[in-house]
Order: sequence, then C-alpha cells, then structure tokens
Amino acid sequence: MKKITEKFVLVLPNIRSGHNVGAIFRTADGVGADKLFLTGYTPCPPHPQVDKVSLGAEKWIKWEYCKRAGTLLKELKKIGYNIIALEQTKNSVDLFRFKPKFPLALVVGNEKTGVPKSLLKYCGGSIEIPMRGKKNSLNVSVAAGIAMYVIL
Repeated sequence: MKKITEKFVLVLPNIRSGHNVGAIFRTADGVGADKLFLTGYTPCPPHPQVDKVSLGAEKWIKWEYCKRAGTLLKELKKIGYNIIALEQTKNSVDLFRFKPKFPLALVVGNEKTGVPKSLLKYCGGSIEIPMRGKKNSLNVSVAAGIAMYVIL
C-alpha cells in the first residue's frame, strides 16, 4: 500500500460473525464503498457464512486481509486517510452532524467490545448513531450500513 487509490474504505477488526461480515460486504456494494480491510480473526472469503449472506458481493468488492489492525491504520494514516471510528466515546460526533473528509477509513468494532482503545488512538475522531431506546448499541452490520449510507 503506497498511495491512495480508494475514496472510502472500511476496516473490520476482529468481527466474530461471518454473517455480519457478509452483510457488510453486501451493503458496501450497495453504497459503492471502495474496499474492505478484514483484520485479526474476522472471517475472510471464501467462508460459508460470509459467502451466503453477501450473495456474491465478496467476489467483486475489493478486500484485503491484514493481520494487525493497528499496523494497517498507521499505514492508512501515513498515506493520507482520515480515520474515523464508529464508536460511542465521550467525544463522539453525531453521525447525522458529521462532515466527512475524504479519503476516509471507517473503523467498525467488534460485536461485544466495539473499537478497542488500542485502535482508537489511531483515529482522528469517532462518530456515533444516536440511540433513543434502552439499548445503547446496534448490531455491527446494521450500524455499519447506516454509517455507510449517511457518509456516502
């Protein structure tokens, strides 16, 4: 990775469910995202759950596996990406008030633990989806889908 060739990419660190990964592939295709980076133990195609839920999107959406998300984020930042976490933090900006600056890398978090602090330090900020019910989170593929559509 030497230069920026994509305007909008997603980073999926340690997503546990192949169903979630497949749904993110499918939505990324629908919104016109440029590339997915799968890191850590995130399931990669070919994978029965990813392939089933993505309905073929995994065959044409560009994706790359990187073992360490931190190393990837450092490299993306170095070549000029604005890195934003989709995570509730004390300084998160409401997604619907967020003004994206491209090229942009959106980091989405693990289903249970979100985006870890060890990765937040590479992010230039965080955005969150306002929650009005009793739960304070959405399924990762649903949250990623909402964010992708608002950003693009």
